[in-house]
Amino acid sequence: MATVLKPIRAVVFDVYGTLAEIRDRRAPFKRLLRYAEEQGREPQADDAALVMAQRGSLPEVAARLGVSLPEALYQQLEADLQAELSSIRLFDDVNGTLAMLRERGLKLALCSNLAEPYAAPILAQLGLPLDCYVWSFEVGAIKPDSRIYAYVLQRLGCVAEEVLFVGDSVEADLAGPTRVGMQALLIERGQPLALQVMMGELNVHY
Repeated sequence: MATVLKPIRAVVFDVYGTLAEIRDRRAPFKRLLRYAEEQGREPQADDAALVMAQRGSLPEVAARLGVSLPEALYQQLEADLQAELSSIRLFDDVNGTLAMLRERGLKLALCSNLAEPYAAPILAQLGLPLDCYVWSFEVGAIKPDSRIYAYVLQRLGCVAEEVLFVGDSVEADLAGPTRVGMQALLIERGQPLALQVMMGELNVHY
């Protein structure tokens, strides 16, 4: 049984790997980074932030990388991006679990590292509005940067210990949140109803 030691007022979820999956993976932004490297650009430690911590289409990200996209390559990458976006699906237990938590009186939020195009398919599939959506490209920081967790707390109006963070990444969704004082749990998506089971069995006081 998943146990939360202190009373919580809100649950914050990572998105990809936790609430949703990309069934047709093409990785167009990673391909763009590889192309930039082929053009002589040295990989940088903050390359993930160049993609996910700012708004931008493929050409706009290419401009930040300092490369010009040939039209043929752009068309390939854009086709791959659209294929990925159309293949995004929430896991079957997500909307029911969110509704259950809302009925318990908890605030709900999303906090995700992602390039801008990947947000809209999630919003379109959620069955109820959440209290806030914290995207890395809006905040200007990616997990595990403490600024993104601080922004979540500000938007929720909660202190850190009142918030439970749930995700699938040890550094971004467990270590990062706990460093700022949140409670955190890791989910293993080995079964289709993993979130429902975890949240349904959650031993927590409100």
